[in-house]
Amino acid sequence: MNKLLLAKLLVCFTFFAQAQNTISGYVKDASNGETLIGATVLIKGSSQGVITNVYGFYSITLPANTYEVEYRYIGYQPTAQQVDLSESRRIDIELLSDSQQLEEVVISAEPEDVNVSGMQMSTNKLDIETITKIPSFMGEADVLRSIQMVPGVATVGEGASGFNVRGGSVGQNMVLLDEAPVYNSSHLMGFFSVFNPDAVKDVNLIKGGIPARYGGRISSVLDIRMKEGNVKEFQGQGGVGTVFSRLSLEAPIVKDKASFILAGRRSYIDVLAKPFTDVFDGGAALNFYDLTAKTNWNINSKNRVFLSGYFGRDVFKFDKQQGFNWGNSTATLRWNHIFNDKLFANFTAFYSDYDYELAFGEDEMDKFRWSSRILNYDFKPEFTYFMNPNNEISFGGEALFFKFEPANVNTVNVGEAADNSLPSKNALETALYISNNQKIGTDIELQYGVRFSNFNLLGSGMAYTYGDTIPGERRPLLDSTSYDSREVMESYHNLEPRLAIKYQFNKNNSFKASYNKTSQYIHLVSNTTASNPLDVWNPSSNNIEPQIGHQVALGWFRNFGPDNNVEFSAEVYYRKTKNQIDYIDGAELLINEYIEGDLLSGDGRAYGLELYAKKNTGRLTGWVSYTLARTELKVDGINNGNWYPTRYDQAHNFKTAVFYDLNKNWQFSANFTFLTGTPTTFPTSRFEQAGYVIPYAHGDGRNNFRIPSYHRFDLSATKYNKTVRKNGKPKRFHSHWVFAVYNVLGTKNPFSIYFTQADERFAQGQPVDTQARQVSIIGSMIPSVSYNFKF
Repeated sequence: MNKLLLAKLLVCFTFFAQAQNTISGYVKDASNGETLIGATVLIKGSSQGVITNVYGFYSITLPANTYEVEYRYIGYQPTAQQVDLSESRRIDIELLSDSQQLEEVVISAEPEDVNVSGMQMSTNKLDIETITKIPSFMGEADVLRSIQMVPGVATVGEGASGFNVRGGSVGQNMVLLDEAPVYNSSHLMGFFSVFNPDAVKDVNLIKGGIPARYGGRISSVLDIRMKEGNVKEFQGQGGVGTVFSRLSLEAPIVKDKASFILAGRRSYIDVLAKPFTDVFDGGAALNFYDLTAKTNWNINSKNRVFLSGYFGRDVFKFDKQQGFNWGNSTATLRWNHIFNDKLFANFTAFYSDYDYELAFGEDEMDKFRWSSRILNYDFKPEFTYFMNPNNEISFGGEALFFKFEPANVNTVNVGEAADNSLPSKNALETALYISNNQKIGTDIELQYGVRFSNFNLLGSGMAYTYGDTIPGERRPLLDSTSYDSREVMESYHNLEPRLAIKYQFNKNNSFKASYNKTSQYIHLVSNTTASNPLDVWNPSSNNIEPQIGHQVALGWFRNFGPDNNVEFSAEVYYRKTKNQIDYIDGAELLINEYIEGDLLSGDGRAYGLELYAKKNTGRLTGWVSYTLARTELKVDGINNGNWYPTRYDQAHNFKTAVFYDLNKNWQFSANFTFLTGTPTTFPTSRFEQAGYVIPYAHGDGRNNFRIPSYHRFDLSATKYNKTVRKNGKPKRFHSHWVFAVYNVLGTKNPFSIYFTQADERFAQGQPVDTQARQVSIIGSMIPSVSYNFKF
């Protein structure tokens, strides 16, 4: 009887296995072979469908039958085909962009309703076409300045590096370039980012509901994917602007098999100014440059290899001996492997290096040299198992090695050399994760998972023990313990659950909610929001606990208008953080072996409302965003232990970007930004001694005032040159001009305000006058013109 039952079960299992077959493959751009991230694969006549992953791969399992499968991607012509699924099929699809369609072809398909039907919330994706439309500083398209136009993202103003997301600090954002972390994402003191838009394929900012595959930061993830290179034909593009020029080249190495892209930029302020001034004589320099490269090889239908890298540097030299420079270097090797039509794998190994150098001294008898760096080596295996149309399981791990060099310092004083370097530090962060995207019926979709992370601070090195003192005062050093090489000095681990849910009321409405816990084991130590390279990263230790973040978000997503061409979303969020770093008054943050005695740790909270409306089609497109938010810290020893606003707290954040296509030759765009002034610490009283004013903040207040609000209006016009010859044949060489005006109203937005005392002498007994002074990084209208080309 048992044997008969087993036989029946085997027959049923065999029948079921035969009845279920899989369609899988890649979705690509027909013009250059680039894979399309987030393309939709729909089974017509049903509610079933999937989207391609970050490598353009999809897989869907269905009962054996004949189906009409439709492939869609925003800005591309949808295509559909009949598929006989009597057996599993591999189908790679290439889509034509709208610009490649014949004029008489009419596309009646409705636009993608990703904002409503998609699982992910608290996410903003910007394509390069949109990024290049946004009016920007000096007319140059920029990735970081573009994402600052979406809700929940802020900056403290011009001259500030990085960006702040939902009340997080700059150091709490994970910025990835082809999986490799970038620790300083700014060129030219924060005015440009290190990402060359000619080499960027996809920009995805995750503000909440962070999937389990991401870890290491508690605020956000900015995932930037580079182009893979044109596998069809040789292609080049570039531009000549007011500040820098750029050029990118891409071509097949073996057509439809292997390709490369090489992109470079170089600024030339010093080169252009040199004939008109002697400032740059004697070796002085002011420039930046970067080089981005990538190659890929389709070994066969199941294996594909990518190798990409970035190298960039900023140079600011007063002469041959003095100045500073900083830069990032990354290298990423990835291998995509398809085990079968349901199991997709990616193996990543990367290297990342951020370093800076500072030098002073006019000769070899008196000089100062300081360098610092943070190095990463990482291996990351990741797997996706497409179990069935309702379940997509992701799992994997990571092993990340850190090397911190906080200060390599060499000085010469009157010919006497000294080495004041601080010892380097090593650490290892490992993680395992698993998550599942699950559909329940046609209305409910879940994404749930967990990440387990572990951090070890490794020797060799010295662990210091500090005593207790009055909160807000420097802690005294009590003891030290020496550790040998690779010995574990301190260890932490955390379980990080992730959960998201989507409930779709109807075709045009959905409700989404998410929760994530994240851990961050490294800390950015900086006492300024200005853009300078002199920031120090410190690992968690026996004195610095890892930062822990919890975030809950709720959102309503709605489409309006004909063909659902207007997107709307409203999200509320609440973030709670533990072990956030702050500093005692008078902290010594640079070249300080005992820096942990100057650091304070406390709790943070941030909450807000984000509203976003976007029009996608027609001659007039664009979006409006508004964020109402609050960001605060509570640290024992600061502000009498009460909550106080962070430096990047902004109550109101309003932004709008508008694009208008007048005709095929002219396109106009404008954006407007209004930000509540950021907090700052002003003295509330003063002392006078020997004719000098000594400011004093009564009550240990921190960030007790705000600078005035920030607002800026920008305009640009793009003139496209003819793309068709007189004989009607298309031109190979395309070009356009961009005319831009940054800060049209010439607003003198304050970056900071400080106080000075008058220079003149005062009679004894009379009070000394003091004066508030405002620093505006940009205080006038800045016109620019750039010429861009493609061939």
